[in-house]
Amino acid sequence: MSLVIQDVSKRFGNFTAVNNLSLTVEEGQMFGMLGANGAGKTTTFRMTLGLLTPSEGEITWKGKKLGYKNSSLVGYLPEERGLYPKLKVADQLHFFGRLRGMKKKEIRKEIEDWLEKFQISDYRNKAIEELSKGNQQKIQFIASVLHKPELLILDEPFSGLDPVNVNLLKDEVTKLKEAGTTIVFSSHRMEHVEELCEKLCIMHHGSPVVLGKLKDIKRSHKVKHIVIHADFETSFLKSVPGVIHYKETVDSTRIQVADETVAKQIFQQVAQKGFVNKFEVEEPTLNDIFIEKVGKASA
Repeated sequence: MSLVIQDVSKRFGNFTAVNNLSLTVEEGQMFGMLGANGAGKTTTFRMTLGLLTPSEGEITWKGKKLGYKNSSLVGYLPEERGLYPKLKVADQLHFFGRLRGMKKKEIRKEIEDWLEKFQISDYRNKAIEELSKGNQQKIQFIASVLHKPELLILDEPFSGLDPVNVNLLKDEVTKLKEAGTTIVFSSHRMEHVEELCEKLCIMHHGSPVVLGKLKDIKRSHKVKHIVIHADFETSFLKSVPGVIHYKETVDSTRIQVADETVAKQIFQQVAQKGFVNKFEVEEPTLNDIFIEKVGKASA
């Protein structure tokens, strides 16, 4: 075990931001931490970093609490900008590297390598405020990984990036994971979490409403999607008991159903109607699961 959060709660006066949270992130794992704004994710990150003290419970990294003395073991990319707008890129990164205990020669090499990877070497002497939001986000990411942390916490890492740069950053995150870095990853973009994370936690009002391996969570989720390509009108399927949502596109019909039993009933009905080019039952997306679980918890 690497990161262990055990029976952790955090209260601010009468408000409980995190309520009895327990989870484990294995070494070298990419772990997704999800939740709407105010769910308790950022508070959990700050407690993990030692910036906040839990009201109850304990957080450890390889059996030890994280704090100022061992802060070089962790990298943190916050959701909000944490850069000095007037400072030049190279000076800023050098400053963060020195804070993490790096040598000047090592810092210079890492800065050049990362600027080249992100195709922004020409910006080394520009002030942060002169850069686009996307390039500022690249610099913030570099600042979080420059010192080669063992544990990396990424809070909305793809914010402000266009699709090309999202893919560029995803590739680098994947390489870090493959090299052994343990990564806790938070994003409102469910498709990114679905693509990158093996295990995840969905928080709501400070408590986990979903926790486990992504494939197991999907498999246990009853709601399914059906895609039908047929040469006949399918609108009659709207009235089938258990149909949650029905949508027709130019060349197909997409139906959300309560469970596999409803899917079987629909298959039997369309099979009797005419030629069916495609009938596919899909697992729910993480977005579907998030909406259902957080919605139920709010009800």
